[in-house]
Amino acid sequence: MSIQEEPKLKKIVNAADGLSLGISIVVAVLLGVGLGLLMKNLFGYQWLFWLGVFWGVAAAILNVYKAYEKQKKSLDELADDPRYRHKKYDNSDDEDDKY
Repeated sequence: MSIQEEPKLKKIVNAADGLSLGISIVVAVLLGVGLGLLMKNLFGYQWLFWLGVFWGVAAAILNVYKAYEKQKKSLDELADDPRYRHKKYDNSDDEDDKY
């Protein structure tokens, strides 16, 4: 793999990572709805459908939380990097003093 191809692939990987969160939310809710419909049809209770919907939404929220924690960890690693560390302004230079 050449050096010129790495940035192109890195953009694709980052885009897929961001897209995967949206897809995982939709899939989690759809799986919950499907499971709820299956349980409702098998057992005949309407509230089982809503239980499945709740499970799907809860799984989607869990996916968002996991993505948040992953992003937070990544940003914390950047904060420890000396290139990105916040430097405090030192106002102790003598040029601004009145004579």
